[in-house]
Amino acid sequence: MTQLPHWDVSNVYPGLDSPELEAAIAEVGAQIDALDRLIAAAPAPDAPAPALAAQVAAAVEQVNAAVDLAETIRSYIAAFVTTDSRDALAKKKLSEFEQMMVRVQQVTTRLQAWIGRLAPRLEELLPLHPTCQAHAFALREMAEQARYMMSEAEESLAAELSLSGANAWGKLQGTVTSQLSVDFELDGVVQSLPMPALINLRTHPDEAVRRRAYDAENKAWDSVRESLAAALNGVKGTTNTLDRRRGRTDALHAPLDTARMDRATLQAMLDAMAASFPAFRRYFAAKARRLGKEKLAWWDLFAPLGKTEQRYSWQETQAFVVANFATFSEDLAELATRAFDEHWIDAEQRTGKRGGAFCMGLPTVKESRILTNFDGSLDQVSTVAHELGHAFHNECAFQADKTMLQTQTPMTLAETASIMCETIITEAVLARATDPDEELAILENMLSGQAQVIVDIYSRYLFEQEVLVRRAQSELTADELCDIMRRAQEATYGEGLDSRYLQPYMWTWKPHYYSSYLSFYNFPYAFGLLFATGLYAIYQQRGADFVDDYKALLAATGEAPAAELAARFGIDLRSQQFWADSLAVIERRIDRYCAI
Repeated sequence: MTQLPHWDVSNVYPGLDSPELEAAIAEVGAQIDALDRLIAAAPAPDAPAPALAAQVAAAVEQVNAAVDLAETIRSYIAAFVTTDSRDALAKKKLSEFEQMMVRVQQVTTRLQAWIGRLAPRLEELLPLHPTCQAHAFALREMAEQARYMMSEAEESLAAELSLSGANAWGKLQGTVTSQLSVDFELDGVVQSLPMPALINLRTHPDEAVRRRAYDAENKAWDSVRESLAAALNGVKGTTNTLDRRRGRTDALHAPLDTARMDRATLQAMLDAMAASFPAFRRYFAAKARRLGKEKLAWWDLFAPLGKTEQRYSWQETQAFVVANFATFSEDLAELATRAFDEHWIDAEQRTGKRGGAFCMGLPTVKESRILTNFDGSLDQVSTVAHELGHAFHNECAFQADKTMLQTQTPMTLAETASIMCETIITEAVLARATDPDEELAILENMLSGQAQVIVDIYSRYLFEQEVLVRRAQSELTADELCDIMRRAQEATYGEGLDSRYLQPYMWTWKPHYYSSYLSFYNFPYAFGLLFATGLYAIYQQRGADFVDDYKALLAATGEAPAAELAARFGIDLRSQQFWADSLAVIERRIDRYCAI
């Protein structure tokens, strides 16, 4: 565990101070200038159709090239900032490049406004040029979303102010939480643990350790809560202001459009989730009994049960993941092998590194990079598989030669491949269980994660919903944020948890709440779990014939609404029955868990 890999990005650019990186940044600037000139010289909306179509195609090709390079540079710099928040050069480079990204945002906003002005003629223009035809969905979406734009001057100002506003608040949260550490006695030795390592102690087999870690965590969050409350108020205040000025009906309007789903789909899914809470509470009650308690405390949620001595080395994780991915698709196994062999993964827990896990793309080299905080648990093995799923999603788009505008995937569908890969691994672990005690441990790991995605995600949705409504009236204190979080958890966990021991500080360390560009970074996870569960059930029926259709789906997630893509597999997302059927798969696992 002391020799876990760090990622390698040297094949992208030689270093943060390299001439190659500087040249790439300059090239982004040149491409943005070219796009700006192209839009400025665009023919009037009543110009002849062939000339307009040619200009739209040229703009599409230019923005694809610019954003492709810009996203690669941003991911490259993020590879240093997210793994060492004390890296002064990386932070300086990020700040400098964010100025460039403001220019990217400003000119793409101008492009969207122009496409919006062409909306009445768009269907006439699309067939006249192959580039326009290939990007028909993106262009139609631009035209539709142009309805929710402020004036060009206001959008430009909002982009510039984001650096010292919502984006700065988000960076503050990341810096504070990544640099916070706690002196904690473990195995007779006092260690300085970064917060991700402290949080990972929630899976420790000794309740005394878990409770001390819970208390230490809350004490640490208490020490920085005012800074983080200020950050959250800053981000959500900005969101409310911009939504109002852009003519959005409410805080859900933009996230739903971004997710490419409608309110009927969201409501059907939420109703099905709420209907499943009694089943999850049965799981919580059964777990409490196994721990010899009446009710679970928060620190018991991830307590291991059953045969718990299994820990995975990094080498064992590699072998297990690749072997089981191969049962689904050789392409998936080959992608995972590349990721392990070519050092795409940064797995070590260390001070200054961001908590959690994520995957980011590097479009110009057609690769991905994955961050995890690996501790050898089955949960972390599943996390590695989850993030490799994102990388496979990227790979399907790269192999299909999709452009940046064709791969703007909503979070709802972005979680499809990741949860599919996680399911492959957990099903494989479950299949090899040799006795009830081992089966119990595997089901426990599986259900604790799924409870987070259904029950806890719903609580986070309720929390954010109330925060955005109340933030429109005034700033919220840290006490008020804790109270909202506590009530949201009571509403979803119900009698499944001891209400004296919840986690009111969940809002402090979840970076999703501090996103300056996307609110409700929660319900898409539930969508992803349940959609992938439904797809996995289809895979079990169809076998290998399913894989090519699935890969085509992943390659196309940026080119159609979620409902249209789901319909390819006979799925009606607006039907509560589809979501209930997926949840029934989880409920059967709960039944088995209770019966062991």
